[in-house]
Amino acid sequence: MMREKYNQQLETMYRQMVVMGSLCQQAIAAAVKTLDQEGEESRAMEARVYALDGEIDDMEREIEGLCTKLLLRQQPVATDLRRITAALKMITDLERIGDQASDIAELARFVRRGGRHEDLKQMAGEVIGMVSQSVEAFIQLDLDQARQVIAYDDVVDRWFDQIKKDLIQGIAADSAAGEELLDVFLIAKYLERIADHATNLAEWVEYALTGVRSKNGQWPETQKSER
Repeated sequence: MMREKYNQQLETMYRQMVVMGSLCQQAIAAAVKTLDQEGEESRAMEARVYALDGEIDDMEREIEGLCTKLLLRQQPVATDLRRITAALKMITDLERIGDQASDIAELARFVRRGGRHEDLKQMAGEVIGMVSQSVEAFIQLDLDQARQVIAYDDVVDRWFDQIKKDLIQGIAADSAAGEELLDVFLIAKYLERIADHATNLAEWVEYALTGVRSKNGQWPETQKSER
Protein backbone atom coordinates (compact mmCIF):
# COMPACT_ATOMS: atom_id res chain seq x y z
CA MET A 1 0.00 0.00 0.00
CA MET A 2 2.82 2.39 0.89
CA ARG A 3 4.63 1.61 -2.36
CA GLU A 4 1.44 2.20 -4.36
CA LYS A 5 0.97 5.62 -2.75
CA TYR A 6 4.63 6.38 -3.33
CA ASN A 7 4.34 5.50 -7.03
CA GLN A 8 1.26 7.72 -7.31
CA GLN A 9 3.19 10.63 -5.81
CA LEU A 10 6.06 10.01 -8.22
CA GLU A 11 3.63 10.07 -11.13
CA THR A 12 2.21 13.36 -9.83
CA MET A 13 5.73 14.79 -9.71
CA TYR A 14 6.38 13.69 -13.29
CA ARG A 15 3.13 15.26 -14.50
CA GLN A 16 3.96 18.54 -12.76
CA MET A 17 7.42 18.53 -14.32
CA VAL A 18 5.80 18.22 -17.74
CA VAL A 19 3.51 21.15 -16.98
CA MET A 20 6.39 23.29 -15.73
CA GLY A 21 8.47 22.46 -18.80
CA SER A 22 5.54 23.34 -21.06
CA LEU A 23 5.10 26.70 -19.30
CA CYS A 24 8.78 27.46 -19.90
CA GLN A 25 8.45 26.64 -23.59
CA GLN A 26 5.40 28.91 -23.86
CA ALA A 27 7.21 31.72 -22.04
CA ILE A 28 10.21 31.58 -24.40
CA ALA A 29 7.99 31.53 -27.48
CA ALA A 30 5.84 34.42 -26.22
CA ALA A 31 8.90 36.47 -25.26
CA VAL A 32 10.37 36.22 -28.75
CA LYS A 33 6.97 36.85 -30.32
CA THR A 34 6.89 40.27 -28.65
CA LEU A 35 9.45 41.32 -31.27
CA ASP A 36 6.69 41.15 -33.90
CA GLN A 37 3.98 42.90 -31.91
CA GLU A 38 3.19 46.61 -31.58
CA GLY A 39 1.19 48.78 -29.19
CA GLU A 40 -1.45 46.99 -27.16
CA GLU A 41 -0.61 43.64 -28.70
CA SER A 42 3.01 43.99 -27.62
CA ARG A 43 2.04 44.94 -24.07
CA ALA A 44 -0.44 42.08 -23.89
CA MET A 45 2.19 39.61 -25.06
CA GLU A 46 4.69 40.97 -22.55
CA ALA A 47 2.10 40.61 -19.77
CA ARG A 48 1.53 37.04 -20.94
CA VAL A 49 5.23 36.27 -20.45
CA TYR A 50 5.19 37.73 -16.95
CA ALA A 51 2.07 35.71 -16.09
CA LEU A 52 3.73 32.53 -17.32
CA ASP A 53 6.81 33.35 -15.25
CA GLY A 54 4.55 33.63 -12.20
CA GLU A 55 2.99 30.24 -12.96
CA ILE A 56 6.46 28.74 -13.33
CA ASP A 57 7.41 30.11 -9.91
CA ASP A 58 4.27 28.55 -8.42
CA MET A 59 5.08 25.19 -10.04
CA GLU A 60 8.59 25.30 -8.60
CA ARG A 61 7.17 25.65 -5.08
CA GLU A 62 4.60 22.89 -5.64
CA ILE A 63 7.12 20.39 -7.01
CA GLU A 64 9.65 21.29 -4.34
CA GLY A 65 7.03 20.60 -1.66
CA LEU A 66 6.10 17.26 -3.22
CA CYS A 67 9.75 16.20 -3.53
CA THR A 68 10.35 17.11 0.10
CA LYS A 69 7.41 14.94 1.18
CA LEU A 70 8.71 12.05 -0.89
CA LEU A 71 12.13 12.35 0.69
CA LEU A 72 10.93 12.70 4.27
CA ARG A 73 8.00 10.31 4.34
CA GLN A 74 8.71 7.59 1.84
CA GLN A 75 12.42 6.87 2.34
CA PRO A 76 13.09 6.22 -1.35
CA VAL A 77 15.59 3.63 -2.54
CA ALA A 78 18.80 4.81 -4.24
CA THR A 79 17.40 4.93 -7.79
CA ASP A 80 14.31 6.90 -6.82
CA LEU A 81 16.38 9.11 -4.53
CA ARG A 82 18.51 10.18 -7.51
CA ARG A 83 15.40 10.95 -9.57
CA ILE A 84 13.87 13.07 -6.81
CA THR A 85 17.16 14.87 -6.25
CA ALA A 86 17.45 15.49 -9.99
CA ALA A 87 13.90 16.87 -10.06
CA LEU A 88 14.74 19.33 -7.28
CA LYS A 89 17.76 20.56 -9.26
CA MET A 90 15.83 20.68 -12.55
CA ILE A 91 13.04 22.88 -11.23
CA THR A 92 15.65 25.47 -10.24
CA ASP A 93 16.86 25.61 -13.84
CA LEU A 94 13.29 25.73 -15.15
CA GLU A 95 12.50 28.63 -12.82
CA ARG A 96 15.51 30.53 -14.13
CA ILE A 97 14.36 29.88 -17.69
CA GLY A 98 11.09 31.62 -16.80
CA ASP A 99 13.01 34.58 -15.39
CA GLN A 100 15.11 34.89 -18.52
CA ALA A 101 12.05 34.73 -20.76
CA SER A 102 10.74 37.73 -18.79
CA ASP A 103 14.07 39.50 -19.33
CA ILE A 104 13.75 38.91 -23.08
CA ALA A 105 10.21 40.32 -23.10
CA GLU A 106 11.38 43.42 -21.26
CA LEU A 107 14.26 44.00 -23.68
CA ALA A 108 11.95 43.53 -26.66
CA ARG A 109 10.34 46.89 -25.82
CA PHE A 110 13.47 48.62 -27.09
CA VAL A 111 13.89 46.66 -30.31
CA ARG A 112 12.43 47.95 -33.56
CA ARG A 113 9.27 46.10 -34.58
CA GLY A 114 9.29 44.42 -37.92
CA GLY A 115 13.08 44.18 -37.94
CA ARG A 116 15.05 41.22 -39.20
CA HIS A 117 14.87 38.88 -36.26
CA GLU A 118 14.66 35.57 -38.08
CA ASP A 119 17.93 34.33 -36.58
CA LEU A 120 16.64 35.06 -33.08
CA LYS A 121 13.42 33.20 -33.83
CA GLN A 122 15.27 30.18 -35.17
CA MET A 123 17.62 30.21 -32.20
CA ALA A 124 14.59 30.40 -29.88
CA GLY A 125 13.07 27.39 -31.66
CA GLU A 126 16.24 25.40 -31.07
CA VAL A 127 16.26 26.39 -27.40
CA ILE A 128 12.59 25.48 -26.91
CA GLY A 129 13.34 22.09 -28.43
CA MET A 130 16.18 21.54 -25.97
CA VAL A 131 13.96 22.35 -22.99
CA SER A 132 11.20 20.06 -24.27
CA GLN A 133 13.54 17.15 -24.96
CA SER A 134 15.29 17.49 -21.59
CA VAL A 135 12.03 17.22 -19.66
CA GLU A 136 10.83 14.39 -21.91
CA ALA A 137 14.10 12.53 -21.32
CA PHE A 138 13.48 12.79 -17.56
CA ILE A 139 9.93 11.50 -17.81
CA GLN A 140 10.84 8.70 -20.23
CA LEU A 141 14.11 7.88 -18.42
CA ASP A 142 15.88 8.19 -21.77
CA LEU A 143 19.64 8.54 -21.34
CA ASP A 144 20.38 8.77 -25.06
CA GLN A 145 17.95 11.64 -25.49
CA ALA A 146 19.48 13.49 -22.53
CA ARG A 147 22.96 13.15 -24.01
CA GLN A 148 21.72 14.35 -27.38
CA VAL A 149 20.49 17.55 -25.70
CA ILE A 150 23.86 18.03 -24.01
CA ALA A 151 25.62 17.71 -27.37
CA TYR A 152 23.09 20.00 -29.08
CA ASP A 153 24.15 22.94 -26.94
CA ASP A 154 27.00 23.39 -29.43
CA VAL A 155 24.45 24.10 -32.18
CA VAL A 156 22.87 26.91 -30.14
CA ASP A 157 26.32 28.28 -29.34
CA ARG A 158 27.01 28.52 -33.08
CA TRP A 159 23.74 30.40 -33.57
CA PHE A 160 24.80 32.84 -30.86
CA ASP A 161 28.23 33.32 -32.40
CA GLN A 162 26.69 34.01 -35.81
CA ILE A 163 24.19 36.51 -34.41
CA LYS A 164 26.96 38.25 -32.47
CA LYS A 165 29.07 38.49 -35.61
CA ASP A 166 26.16 39.95 -37.62
CA LEU A 167 25.42 42.49 -34.89
CA ILE A 168 29.03 43.65 -34.76
CA GLN A 169 28.90 44.20 -38.50
CA GLY A 170 25.60 46.05 -38.11
CA ILE A 171 27.03 48.41 -35.51
CA ALA A 172 30.07 49.05 -37.69
CA ALA A 173 27.80 49.93 -40.61
CA ASP A 174 25.40 52.10 -38.58
CA SER A 175 26.68 53.36 -35.24
CA ALA A 176 23.36 55.13 -34.59
CA ALA A 177 21.71 51.72 -34.32
CA GLY A 178 24.24 50.56 -31.74
CA GLU A 179 21.98 50.80 -28.68
CA GLU A 180 19.16 48.84 -30.27
CA LEU A 181 21.54 46.21 -31.64
CA LEU A 182 23.02 45.82 -28.18
CA ASP A 183 19.54 44.97 -26.91
CA VAL A 184 19.23 42.37 -29.67
CA PHE A 185 22.58 40.96 -28.58
CA LEU A 186 21.35 40.70 -24.99
CA ILE A 187 18.24 38.83 -26.15
CA ALA A 188 20.48 36.37 -28.00
CA LYS A 189 22.61 36.05 -24.87
CA TYR A 190 19.55 35.22 -22.76
CA LEU A 191 18.59 32.54 -25.28
CA GLU A 192 22.10 31.14 -25.06
CA ARG A 193 21.80 31.05 -21.27
CA ILE A 194 18.45 29.26 -21.52
CA ALA A 195 20.19 26.65 -23.68
CA ASP A 196 22.76 26.27 -20.90
CA HIS A 197 19.93 25.67 -18.43
CA ALA A 198 18.43 23.09 -20.80
CA THR A 199 21.84 21.40 -20.86
CA ASN A 200 21.84 21.40 -17.06
CA LEU A 201 18.42 19.74 -17.16
CA ALA A 202 19.77 16.99 -19.40
CA GLU A 203 22.82 16.53 -17.18
CA TRP A 204 20.53 16.00 -14.17
CA VAL A 205 18.61 13.40 -16.17
CA GLU A 206 21.91 11.64 -16.76
CA TYR A 207 22.64 11.79 -13.04
CA ALA A 208 19.21 10.38 -12.22
CA LEU A 209 19.87 7.39 -14.47
CA THR A 210 23.58 6.73 -13.93
CA GLY A 211 24.57 8.41 -10.68
CA VAL A 212 27.12 10.50 -12.60
CA ARG A 213 26.57 13.96 -14.03
CA SER A 214 28.65 14.92 -17.08
CA LYS A 215 30.05 18.41 -17.44
CA ASN A 216 30.24 20.29 -20.74
CA GLY A 217 29.18 17.24 -22.70
CA GLN A 218 32.14 15.12 -21.51
CA TRP A 219 31.58 11.69 -20.04
CA PRO A 220 33.87 9.98 -17.55
CA GLU A 221 36.20 7.33 -18.98
CA THR A 222 34.25 4.60 -17.16
CA GLN A 223 31.08 5.49 -19.07
CA LYS A 224 32.40 5.99 -22.59
CA SER A 225 31.80 2.36 -23.42
CA GLU A 226 28.07 2.87 -22.82
CA ARG A 227 27.71 5.54 -25.47
